[in-house]
Amino acid sequence: MEPPPLRSPQDESPHTHSNPSTSIPITGTCCKCGGTTTYAPPSQSPPSWPDLSSPPTYRPIRAPALNLPPNNTQAIILTPVPQSQQVPTICPPFHFQIPSKKISSPDDIRMFHDSPTSKNFLGFIVALSESIRGRKISDPCHESLSVSKIVYIIENLTLWVDQIPPVQQSSRYGNISYRTWHERLTENAESLMLQLLPDDLKTSAGEIVPYFTDSFGNSSRIDYGTGHETNFAAWLYCLARMGIIKEEDYQAVVARVFVKYLDLMRKLQLIYCLEPAGSHGVWGLDDYHFLPFIFGSSQLIDHKYMKPKSIHNDDILENFSSEYMYLSCIGFIKKVKKGSFAEHSPLLDDISAVPNWKKVNGGMLKMYKAEVLGKVPIMQHFLFGWLIKW
Repeated sequence: MEPPPLRSPQDESPHTHSNPSTSIPITGTCCKCGGTTTYAPPSQSPPSWPDLSSPPTYRPIRAPALNLPPNNTQAIILTPVPQSQQVPTICPPFHFQIPSKKISSPDDIRMFHDSPTSKNFLGFIVALSESIRGRKISDPCHESLSVSKIVYIIENLTLWVDQIPPVQQSSRYGNISYRTWHERLTENAESLMLQLLPDDLKTSAGEIVPYFTDSFGNSSRIDYGTGHETNFAAWLYCLARMGIIKEEDYQAVVARVFVKYLDLMRKLQLIYCLEPAGSHGVWGLDDYHFLPFIFGSSQLIDHKYMKPKSIHNDDILENFSSEYMYLSCIGFIKKVKKGSFAEHSPLLDDISAVPNWKKVNGGMLKMYKAEVLGKVPIMQHFLFGWLIKW
């Protein structure tokens, strides 16, 4: 069978194009002869399919294994170092009230940061930091009766841990015996406050008890974090507002009271396996604490021998952790975390390259303002009353 003969273009069936008018632009060409045509060319975009959904946005199962620094590091560096302020004491008539939560959005955070309350509270923390500058924990200091009472209260709370042992359970975090300990704390909190308060200020117990009970973790979640630690600082601030703690007590407040508080919290963390509350993960400063890094770096300012890089010397940690809170924190982290320090604590490892402790202390204060007092997930639980006004 022979193939059909080839056909020339002249053999094709004739076809015509509509004459283009001046009002209709020529927008295409004929697909057979190449002549101009008024028919629009086919769209270059793919057709839409309304019955089909768009492909899902790709989301990795886990974050990439890259040590990326926080986004606001540059902003923190450029902010000025917070300065100390004198705490104004209250005068009668007193209007104590049950404190409540006020912060729920970034706008509330900005309003809080612009308020005199925020500036004075942070100034109080700076003043505590300055009171311990260049001093060891064991250095002699003025210890008032109020400071001794606070230390006695914390020692009692520590004894309760020994009286309420952890139960055997399969879960890694959150031993339920902690709830029993916290329940005892809540039941006795008011009587503990009344032991501390003078007669004319006993009506303040209802306002300061919530700060106190929230200073030792959350009994429902069985966790603890920098927000609870901030509540302890707020409780101390309330005592300073009432004149129970005076400026001459500040060194003892850090070296006696806060050190006892820190020891108690580490005991609670280890015995009851408290879960870190709102941890930043590997890029966080510490799973539980922030203030001891502020106070501890202040202790080491102008030290003749120990520099920020000294945290990598295990002999220094072993011999001086009992005298310097910063070294104590580093030693505790190395005790509870395994592996390379640069891997599990990269932020602290980076800070060790800072040339002097004054820069470390200033950076810690700026970071505390931004990463603790400036975060809604933390500050949404902060309480405001008459002593700490909104």
